[in-house]
Amino acid sequence: MKAWGITHKGAVREENQDAFYLALPSENLALGVVCDGMGGARGGNVASRMAVECFSEQMLSSLRPGLEEGTLKEMLTRAAEIANGALYMRSQEDPALSGMGTTLVAAVAESSRALLLNVGDSRAYRLSPGAVTRLTNDHSVVEDMVQRGKITREQARVHPQKHLITRALGAEETVLCDVFSTQVNPGDFLLLCSDGLVNTVSDQELLYEALHGEIPENCCERLLQIALSRGAPDNVTVLLFQI
Repeated sequence: MKAWGITHKGAVREENQDAFYLALPSENLALGVVCDGMGGARGGNVASRMAVECFSEQMLSSLRPGLEEGTLKEMLTRAAEIANGALYMRSQEDPALSGMGTTLVAAVAESSRALLLNVGDSRAYRLSPGAVTRLTNDHSVVEDMVQRGKITREQARVHPQKHLITRALGAEETVLCDVFSTQVNPGDFLLLCSDGLVNTVSDQELLYEALHGEIPENCCERLLQIALSRGAPDNVTVLLFQI
């Protein structure tokens, strides 16, 4: 198992409100987390970094190879609940942080499976020979419109409300997350990212750069450079696991 990550403020924003964490606790086990903060300049920064720290610390306290799927799902859910509670309490205590929150997408990857959790519109993809599969559903206004057949996926990419999310970590006292598992195979890649990447880079470009580009070690940097070359109006974060 190998993994890489990168984050950048983009070409327009003055600061980076994304945050990520990446760890390889053992040879065939990896943990990755991506958060995209919201709630003003200070609030977004605090929310994303607090969420990454709280979530990863909770996961690493008991993460080890070979855990049962149900146990891993409970761990992911509990870590998200603890992070949500910490953010919500901080926002209530500090008026300057009122209303802060963050997206969160996380993965525990092993040699044949990955367990994922997401809230908000940061995403996870599986990149396999000949196929790119989006694993997460955005919790957003435009995703709801797509699911109801009101707009197409192509229209969603340029919709003026595409940044409005319907769920966020820390925004309320409790949080509802999606938690699920997926099979992975040797040669697959698992990609986690903030919306700043997928709003400027297509799914097929994600697949090409991971499987057919230069060495995998440089893939995150190549994807970032594509986003920057297209104006990168938002912060950009990408993590890549090589199974």
